[in-house]
Amino acid sequence: MKYEIAYSPKAIEDLERVWSEVLKASGDYQTTEEYIDALMNKVEQKAEFPKSGSPLYYEDLFTGYYYVFYKAYKVFYRVEKDRLLIDGVLYSKSDYLRILKLD
Repeated sequence: MKYEIAYSPKAIEDLERVWSEVLKASGDYQTTEEYIDALMNKVEQKAEFPKSGSPLYYEDLFTGYYYVFYKAYKVFYRVEKDRLLIDGVLYSKSDYLRILKLD
């Protein structure tokens, strides 16, 4: 069974920010497009087996989040029924526990 992928409004804002950051760093639209496509492909690969992502733990407890990473970014998602709910696309070195409001 393939799960539906749904993006929160915050995740969409995050993707727009990532687009801008990659474009600024690369200076090239094609490179930016390829980067975003590769990031999104990582997410789409989880649609068939969503719990194959890396589980996110805080103080030895599973938070309900999984993540996939691509280069400098991590995509955080939850699994609910037949959907992958994408809640954030964050820089890997950010304080994502605080941003996801888990600490």
